[in-house]
Amino acid sequence: MILILLPSADYDPTESSVPWQAMRDAGIEMRFATPQGLPAHADPRLVDIGFGLLSSMLMTRKADLHSYTQMIESEAFRQPLAYADVDTSRFDGLLIPGGHAKGMRTLLESKQAQQIALQFFKAEKPVAAVCHGVLLLARTLDPDTGHSVLFGRKVTALLAATMELPAWLMTAAWLGRYYRTYKQTVEAEVKTALASKTDFIRGPLIAKRDHAGNPQIGFVVRDGNLLTARWPGDCHRFAAEWVALLQATRREPLLSPDVVR
Repeated sequence: MILILLPSADYDPTESSVPWQAMRDAGIEMRFATPQGLPAHADPRLVDIGFGLLSSMLMTRKADLHSYTQMIESEAFRQPLAYADVDTSRFDGLLIPGGHAKGMRTLLESKQAQQIALQFFKAEKPVAAVCHGVLLLARTLDPDTGHSVLFGRKVTALLAATMELPAWLMTAAWLGRYYRTYKQTVEAEVKTALASKTDFIRGPLIAKRDHAGNPQIGFVVRDGNLLTARWPGDCHRFAAEWVALLQATRREPLLSPDVVR
Protein backbone atom coordinates (compact mmCIF):
# COMPACT_ATOMS: atom_id res chain seq x y z
CA MET A 1 0.00 0.00 0.00
CA ILE A 2 1.28 3.48 -0.94
CA LEU A 3 0.86 6.66 1.10
CA ILE A 4 0.14 9.95 -0.70
CA LEU A 5 0.84 13.04 1.40
CA LEU A 6 -1.34 16.07 0.66
CA PRO A 7 -1.51 19.52 2.29
CA SER A 8 -4.79 20.94 3.56
CA ALA A 9 -5.36 22.47 0.11
CA ASP A 10 -3.71 23.98 -2.99
CA TYR A 11 -1.61 21.10 -4.34
CA ASP A 12 -1.22 20.54 -8.07
CA PRO A 13 -3.96 18.33 -9.59
CA THR A 14 -1.67 16.84 -12.24
CA GLU A 15 1.15 15.97 -9.84
CA SER A 16 -1.26 14.13 -7.57
CA SER A 17 -3.78 12.47 -9.89
CA VAL A 18 -1.60 11.28 -12.76
CA PRO A 19 0.52 9.07 -10.44
CA TRP A 20 -2.67 8.10 -8.58
CA GLN A 21 -4.26 6.93 -11.83
CA ALA A 22 -1.14 5.00 -12.85
CA MET A 23 -1.07 3.21 -9.49
CA ARG A 24 -4.80 2.48 -9.63
CA ASP A 25 -4.44 1.03 -13.14
CA ALA A 26 -1.59 -1.15 -11.87
CA GLY A 27 -3.74 -2.47 -9.03
CA ILE A 28 -1.72 -0.74 -6.30
CA GLU A 29 -3.63 0.14 -3.14
CA MET A 30 -3.31 3.72 -1.83
CA ARG A 31 -4.20 5.88 1.16
CA PHE A 32 -4.05 9.65 1.48
CA ALA A 33 -2.92 11.64 4.51
CA THR A 34 -3.63 15.32 5.21
CA PRO A 35 -2.80 17.54 8.21
CA GLN A 36 -6.12 17.05 10.00
CA GLY A 37 -7.45 13.94 8.26
CA LEU A 38 -9.89 15.94 6.11
CA PRO A 39 -10.30 15.66 2.33
CA ALA A 40 -8.04 18.19 0.62
CA HIS A 41 -8.72 19.66 -2.80
CA ALA A 42 -6.25 20.97 -5.34
CA ASP A 43 -5.46 24.61 -6.16
CA PRO A 44 -8.74 25.99 -7.58
CA ARG A 45 -6.90 28.31 -9.94
CA LEU A 46 -5.37 25.27 -11.62
CA VAL A 47 -8.68 23.39 -11.64
CA ASP A 48 -11.33 25.92 -12.71
CA ILE A 49 -10.58 29.60 -11.96
CA GLY A 50 -7.77 29.88 -14.48
CA PHE A 51 -5.39 32.66 -15.44
CA GLY A 52 -7.29 34.70 -17.98
CA LEU A 53 -5.41 34.88 -21.28
CA LEU A 54 -2.67 32.66 -19.83
CA SER A 55 -5.02 29.82 -18.95
CA SER A 56 -4.07 27.66 -21.92
CA MET A 57 -0.44 27.83 -20.79
CA LEU A 58 -0.80 27.56 -17.01
CA MET A 59 -3.97 25.61 -16.22
CA THR A 60 -4.17 21.86 -15.82
CA ARG A 61 -4.75 19.96 -19.06
CA LYS A 62 -8.25 18.52 -19.60
CA ALA A 63 -7.11 14.89 -19.62
CA ASP A 64 -5.31 15.38 -16.32
CA LEU A 65 -8.32 17.17 -14.84
CA HIS A 66 -10.33 14.06 -15.69
CA SER A 67 -7.87 12.00 -13.65
CA TYR A 68 -8.20 14.49 -10.80
CA THR A 69 -12.01 14.25 -10.90
CA GLN A 70 -11.77 10.49 -10.59
CA MET A 71 -9.26 10.74 -7.77
CA ILE A 72 -11.39 13.03 -5.59
CA GLU A 73 -14.37 10.71 -6.07
CA SER A 74 -12.44 7.74 -4.70
CA GLU A 75 -13.15 6.37 -1.24
CA ALA A 76 -9.50 6.70 -0.21
CA PHE A 77 -9.54 10.41 -1.05
CA ARG A 78 -12.75 11.02 0.89
CA GLN A 79 -11.40 9.25 3.98
CA PRO A 80 -7.77 10.36 4.45
CA LEU A 81 -5.62 9.73 7.48
CA ALA A 82 -4.35 12.57 9.64
CA TYR A 83 -0.57 12.97 9.58
CA ALA A 84 -0.51 12.12 13.29
CA ASP A 85 -2.26 8.79 12.65
CA VAL A 86 0.09 7.52 9.94
CA ASP A 87 1.83 4.23 10.75
CA THR A 88 4.58 4.08 8.13
CA SER A 89 5.13 0.36 8.74
CA ARG A 90 1.83 -0.29 6.97
CA PHE A 91 3.03 1.30 3.74
CA ASP A 92 5.41 0.21 1.00
CA GLY A 93 6.16 3.64 -0.47
CA LEU A 94 5.56 7.40 -0.21
CA LEU A 95 4.41 9.87 -2.89
CA ILE A 96 4.64 13.66 -2.38
CA PRO A 97 3.00 15.90 -5.02
CA GLY A 98 3.83 19.59 -5.30
CA GLY A 99 1.99 22.87 -5.71
CA HIS A 100 2.87 26.49 -5.07
CA ALA A 101 -0.17 28.28 -3.60
CA LYS A 102 -0.26 29.11 0.13
CA GLY A 103 -2.05 25.95 1.25
CA MET A 104 1.04 23.91 0.31
CA ARG A 105 2.79 25.31 3.37
CA THR A 106 0.68 23.03 5.60
CA LEU A 107 2.63 20.14 4.08
CA LEU A 108 6.02 21.73 3.42
CA GLU A 109 6.36 23.19 6.93
CA SER A 110 4.84 20.26 8.81
CA LYS A 111 7.17 18.53 11.28
CA GLN A 112 4.81 15.56 11.26
CA ALA A 113 5.09 15.25 7.49
CA GLN A 114 8.88 15.51 7.74
CA GLN A 115 8.90 12.74 10.35
CA ILE A 116 6.82 10.55 8.05
CA ALA A 117 9.28 11.14 5.21
CA LEU A 118 12.22 10.39 7.49
CA GLN A 119 10.74 7.04 8.49
CA PHE A 120 10.36 6.00 4.86
CA PHE A 121 14.00 6.88 4.18
CA LYS A 122 15.18 5.05 7.29
CA ALA A 123 13.26 1.97 6.18
CA GLU A 124 14.75 2.30 2.67
CA LYS A 125 11.31 2.26 1.09
CA PRO A 126 10.57 3.92 -2.28
CA VAL A 127 9.87 7.66 -2.14
CA ALA A 128 8.72 9.88 -5.02
CA ALA A 129 8.40 13.67 -5.02
CA VAL A 130 7.74 16.25 -7.70
CA CYS A 131 8.12 20.04 -7.92
CA HIS A 132 7.63 21.65 -4.46
CA GLY A 133 7.19 18.17 -2.99
CA VAL A 134 10.98 17.82 -3.13
CA LEU A 135 11.18 20.72 -0.64
CA LEU A 136 9.66 18.53 2.07
CA LEU A 137 12.52 16.08 1.60
CA ALA A 138 15.11 18.86 1.54
CA ARG A 139 13.78 20.02 4.92
CA THR A 140 13.67 16.53 6.41
CA LEU A 141 16.78 16.10 8.57
CA ASP A 142 18.24 12.77 9.58
CA PRO A 143 19.16 13.14 13.29
CA ASP A 144 21.89 10.52 12.88
CA THR A 145 23.78 12.63 10.33
CA GLY A 146 22.49 16.17 10.82
CA HIS A 147 21.92 16.36 7.07
CA SER A 148 18.84 16.34 4.90
CA VAL A 149 17.68 12.93 3.69
CA LEU A 150 18.65 14.23 0.23
CA PHE A 151 22.30 14.62 1.21
CA GLY A 152 24.37 12.38 -1.06
CA ARG A 153 21.49 11.88 -3.47
CA LYS A 154 20.99 13.07 -7.04
CA VAL A 155 17.65 14.83 -7.52
CA THR A 156 15.70 17.30 -9.59
CA ALA A 157 12.90 19.73 -8.67
CA LEU A 158 11.17 22.85 -9.98
CA LEU A 159 13.71 24.88 -11.94
CA ALA A 160 14.16 28.54 -11.04
CA ALA A 161 15.22 30.22 -14.29
CA THR A 162 12.92 28.42 -16.72
CA MET A 163 9.89 27.51 -14.59
CA GLU A 164 9.29 29.19 -11.22
CA LEU A 165 10.54 32.72 -11.96
CA PRO A 166 9.01 33.11 -15.46
CA ALA A 167 5.58 32.00 -14.15
CA TRP A 168 5.86 34.52 -11.32
CA LEU A 169 6.90 37.36 -13.65
CA MET A 170 4.02 36.64 -16.03
CA THR A 171 1.40 36.77 -13.28
CA ALA A 172 2.84 39.04 -10.57
CA ALA A 173 0.98 42.14 -11.78
CA TRP A 174 -2.36 40.73 -10.60
CA LEU A 175 -1.50 37.63 -8.57
CA GLY A 176 1.41 39.02 -6.57
CA ARG A 177 3.51 36.23 -5.04
CA TYR A 178 1.13 33.43 -6.06
CA TYR A 179 3.94 31.64 -7.88
CA ARG A 180 6.52 32.38 -5.17
CA THR A 181 5.68 30.12 -2.25
CA TYR A 182 8.85 31.30 -0.48
CA LYS A 183 11.39 34.08 -1.06
CA GLN A 184 14.00 31.48 -1.95
CA THR A 185 13.30 29.45 -5.08
CA VAL A 186 12.69 25.72 -4.84
CA GLU A 187 15.86 25.00 -6.80
CA ALA A 188 18.01 27.17 -4.52
CA GLU A 189 16.68 25.61 -1.32
CA VAL A 190 16.95 22.04 -2.57
CA LYS A 191 20.56 22.63 -3.63
CA THR A 192 21.48 23.72 -0.10
CA ALA A 193 20.37 20.30 1.18
CA LEU A 194 22.60 18.33 -1.18
CA ALA A 195 26.16 17.14 -0.72
CA SER A 196 27.08 19.03 -3.90
CA LYS A 197 25.19 21.47 -6.10
CA THR A 198 26.13 19.22 -9.01
CA ASP A 199 23.82 16.59 -7.51
CA PHE A 200 20.91 18.76 -8.70
CA ILE A 201 20.11 17.57 -12.25
CA ARG A 202 18.36 20.21 -14.34
CA GLY A 203 17.39 18.12 -17.34
CA PRO A 204 16.92 19.41 -20.91
CA LEU A 205 17.33 23.14 -21.44
CA ILE A 206 13.87 23.36 -23.02
CA ALA A 207 11.22 21.56 -20.95
CA LYS A 208 8.48 19.91 -22.98
CA ARG A 209 5.18 18.85 -21.44
CA ASP A 210 4.66 15.09 -21.61
CA HIS A 211 1.33 13.31 -22.01
CA ALA A 212 -0.13 9.84 -21.79
CA GLY A 213 0.72 9.10 -25.42
CA ASN A 214 4.37 10.09 -25.03
CA PRO A 215 5.53 10.01 -21.42
CA GLN A 216 9.20 9.87 -22.43
CA ILE A 217 9.13 13.61 -23.18
CA GLY A 218 9.11 14.15 -19.42
CA PHE A 219 12.23 14.18 -17.27
CA VAL A 220 12.87 12.38 -13.98
CA VAL A 221 15.86 11.51 -11.83
CA ARG A 222 15.98 8.17 -10.08
CA ASP A 223 18.62 7.50 -7.45
CA GLY A 224 18.09 4.07 -5.94
CA ASN A 225 14.64 4.06 -4.34
CA LEU A 226 14.21 7.85 -4.71
CA LEU A 227 12.40 9.30 -7.73
CA THR A 228 12.08 13.06 -8.36
CA ALA A 229 10.62 15.23 -11.13
CA ARG A 230 10.41 18.95 -11.90
CA TRP A 231 6.87 20.08 -12.81
CA PRO A 232 3.45 18.87 -14.05
CA GLY A 233 4.93 18.44 -17.53
CA ASP A 234 7.02 15.51 -16.26
CA CYS A 235 4.20 13.68 -14.52
CA HIS A 236 3.24 11.03 -17.05
CA ARG A 237 6.82 9.79 -17.15
CA PHE A 238 7.08 10.31 -13.38
CA ALA A 239 3.99 8.13 -12.89
CA ALA A 240 5.22 5.38 -15.21
CA GLU A 241 8.69 5.31 -13.60
CA TRP A 242 7.13 5.28 -10.13
CA VAL A 243 4.94 2.28 -10.88
CA ALA A 244 7.92 0.48 -12.42
CA LEU A 245 10.00 1.24 -9.32
CA LEU A 246 7.28 -0.08 -7.01
CA GLN A 247 6.87 -3.24 -9.04
CA ALA A 248 10.64 -3.81 -9.15
CA THR A 249 10.91 -3.27 -5.40
CA ARG A 250 8.26 -5.91 -4.78
CA ARG A 251 10.27 -8.42 -6.79
CA GLU A 252 13.73 -7.54 -5.47
CA PRO A 253 14.80 -5.00 -2.82
CA LEU A 254 16.93 -2.09 -4.06
CA LEU A 255 20.32 -2.59 -2.48
CA SER A 256 22.40 -0.01 -4.32
CA PRO A 257 21.88 3.38 -5.99
CA ASP A 258 20.78 3.26 -9.60
CA VAL A 259 20.68 6.72 -11.13
CA VAL A 260 18.40 7.03 -14.14
CA ARG A 261 17.77 10.28 -16.00
